[in-house]
Amino acid sequence: MKQLFSLPTPSYSLVWTFVIQLALSRSSVLAGNGTKACKLSSESSSKVLDRLEQLANKTFTADITDGEDSYTYVFQLCGDAGGVPEAGVIQVNKKTNKMTSIGLYTKTQVIGGNQWVLLIYNDGEEYDNHCGQEKRRAMIMISCNKNADVGELKVFPEDRERGNNCYYFFELDSSAACPVESSQLSAGSILLIIAFCLVAVYLIGGFLYQRLIVGAKGMEQFPNYAFWVEVGNLTADGCDFVCRSRNREESPAYRGVTTDAVEEEPEERDDHLLPM
Repeated sequence: MKQLFSLPTPSYSLVWTFVIQLALSRSSVLAGNGTKACKLSSESSSKVLDRLEQLANKTFTADITDGEDSYTYVFQLCGDAGGVPEAGVIQVNKKTNKMTSIGLYTKTQVIGGNQWVLLIYNDGEEYDNHCGQEKRRAMIMISCNKNADVGELKVFPEDRERGNNCYYFFELDSSAACPVESSQLSAGSILLIIAFCLVAVYLIGGFLYQRLIVGAKGMEQFPNYAFWVEVGNLTADGCDFVCRSRNREESPAYRGVTTDAVEEEPEERDDHLLPM
């Protein structure tokens, strides 16, 4: 009898978890307001919250065991978590099935960094016997992870020893928190790419024209071969004129022989040797 009586307990827990997830998925579809549903304490934070638009209307859950109690936490970005109106994060006691609102998305604070976004949901239900019976608060740290669109929701144990300023802390990895990468190409790089493409089209097109249409062979297949040869010769002459330092008017001379030694000698006439 004990075995038959103890079996329904875990089965009931599994069924209840399935029902909760089904209800959460249904409520997330019905929300459909995106990040605009969140009411921010500062309008300047709206740009930071817009970075998380792809996470809107998605439901995230996490389980934790605290002593003899087990809880399921449900988080939704700017949506009714678990179908509870205005609740961004709720706590579900698995034994009693009691739902507790931890924070409201209508009381949202947003703090953003280069690689992270911190959401703070305020004005949850009041604590029972600790933390000065102040209202609960949820803090969700969403960190940048380029390799994951959406990671798993992690929950950290609540610090109940504090006299005030208590909070529930959650962590979630997502690529939505990563900064938008702008193009690394500068204007000069783009111009170089365009110039390279134009040169490639000129060479390939000219080569095909010279070979297939004109019927050129060898180096004559190079487009405008005569023009570029002349350009090369003129460039070499200009470099020779500018860079070489020797006097161009002096004629070359062998070592030890001056230019005076190679002057043209007068022609010797041998007319007197002819017979008269």
